[in-house]
Amino acid sequence: MEIINNEKDREYTKQKLITAVGVVINRDGFEKVGVNAVANEAKVSKVLIYRYFGSLDDLIIDYLSQNDFWISFSIDLPKDDNLKEFLKKLFREQIFQLRSSKLMGRLHRWELSANNSVIEKLRLRRESKGITLITVVSQLAQYPQEDVAALATILSASITYLTMLCEHCPMYNGIDLQSEKGWSQIAKGVDLLIDAWYDSHKK
Repeated sequence: MEIINNEKDREYTKQKLITAVGVVINRDGFEKVGVNAVANEAKVSKVLIYRYFGSLDDLIIDYLSQNDFWISFSIDLPKDDNLKEFLKKLFREQIFQLRSSKLMGRLHRWELSANNSVIEKLRLRRESKGITLITVVSQLAQYPQEDVAALATILSASITYLTMLCEHCPMYNGIDLQSEKGWSQIAKGVDLLIDAWYDSHKK
């Protein structure tokens, strides 16, 4: 196994380890991720996991943070007059990412069935990012933060649930969860809710 001594290779090696975690998770599932499996996949010494990340848990968290929609989302919001279209696009992007990533579906199922330090730290990161986003939207829209939080929670949780469900459940309230037409219908429903919320307090 390769042991990296040159600091200029540090970031390259860290990314190799992060990528290796993804390979192991996708191949074997979250429950079977281990130090030896990740180091072997990355073809580096397992010592580097502890040197660069502190622990396997923190390495896994870094990997998941790079792939989790809300944690990796870059908060660069528009001015108020473009906020409504920005929010529509934001939730459409969440739909796209969750539908196109089997890993994220696995992650959310894992979160529902387990409780450990990795999940706890991941949730804290997601919560921190979510609060920041909600606060900024509330300020831009000049709308109570608790109401923005409620709307964001309903929309993001519904999208997460439906994307997990669609693998084994083809229909929900007459909507085809396994077709582009069905998801277009859901996205339009999200647009309607955002329009209703935004326009109601601008009158």
